[in-house]
Amino acid sequence: MPKPKPEPKAPTGWASNKSIDCPANFTRISGMKLLYRGLLAGVCLAASLFFSGCQDVMSPDTDLLQKQPLAPIDVARFRVGQTVTVSFSGAGDNTIPPHEEVIKEDGTITLPLIGPVVAVGKTAGELQTEIHDLYVPQYYVRLTVTVKAGDRVFYVGGEVGHSGVYQYIADTTVTKAIQAAGGLTPFASHTHIWLIHSGTSQRIQVNYDEAIKNPSKDPPVYPDDQLTVDRSPW
Repeated sequence: MPKPKPEPKAPTGWASNKSIDCPANFTRISGMKLLYRGLLAGVCLAASLFFSGCQDVMSPDTDLLQKQPLAPIDVARFRVGQTVTVSFSGAGDNTIPPHEEVIKEDGTITLPLIGPVVAVGKTAGELQTEIHDLYVPQYYVRLTVTVKAGDRVFYVGGEVGHSGVYQYIADTTVTKAIQAAGGLTPFASHTHIWLIHSGTSQRIQVNYDEAIKNPSKDPPVYPDDQLTVDRSPW
């Protein structure tokens, strides 16, 4: 009796082909995904570095602006020749009477009991505090000190439109002071203009025409300064 033929088996290459073809496709797809993900990660990293760099560049400027000191305010400070009035209160019958004095050339005023006190270069508030601390507690248990400056003015005379006393304004110069006084008269000398700073005897000669053209030759005028315009000899 013939032996039954064995049933045909599926070719081993089928499983083999599937096992080979699938990984190949998977490898190609995975490679593309990895490449895409790599590009995406690179773009994200570049963007992150870009914005981080912008912050790093801008932060110092921002911090620097925040740390910049405020522009100084034009505060009135005492000068030589300026009048200072010091008032006292709060000490009963022993209160010192008001004291008024022109600041001397050495920059001081002289007060009862405590003697010379430097006033030049200080504001009224600074001088007030210093005087108070010199009196209290060495001479008084309680004492209120008030410091006031005299009117800040300057003087213009000679061959100008209106001689007289003028209110001082910051950044006043010789030419500005003359203009405030009505300008030069037709008889004024343009080369013999004299500026005397308060508390000094030195005269500064100013050429008006040169001062108008060149600000560096237009000296500043301070409170209590005196400006005189000579008459032209011609």
